[in-house]
Amino acid sequence: MLTLASKLKRDDGLKGSRTAATASDSTRRVSVRDKLLVKDEGYYQGGKFQFETEVPDAYNMVPPKVKCLTKIWHPNITETGEICLSLLREHSIDGTGWAPTRTLKDVVWGLNSLFTDLLNFDDPLNIEAAEHHLRDKVSQEQAYSRLMYLSQR
Repeated sequence: MLTLASKLKRDDGLKGSRTAATASDSTRRVSVRDKLLVKDEGYYQGGKFQFETEVPDAYNMVPPKVKCLTKIWHPNITETGEICLSLLREHSIDGTGWAPTRTLKDVVWGLNSLFTDLLNFDDPLNIEAAEHHLRDKVSQEQAYSRLMYLSQR
């Protein structure tokens, strides 16, 4: 399974081969941010999710089609598996949509980010899930704590 924690371990291994003088401040700042994300990867930490990816004949000029096969209550994934991720849009208003320079690896990292730092409650695809989260944030945090407790037993 691809996780931010495994990416950080791999990146730390690469840093060991570089000299400290060559590491830039921005690299260190991102590293600190990533390390904070690893501490708490959100409500979906430890979950296993399956996705179906269809790569069209026109790929790399058009994005792949991705569907979540795992039933999940998520503001950016519908109950039928449709995914709201600007990276998967051919034309995106925010300018972060698909480009021919993007790869399937970018798609995987984007999907991973939906469960960590790109969780979006302001512009959801599954409005009911987002409203539920915003309305009942305390109950969800309690449910998450209970889920973590049960998973450690």
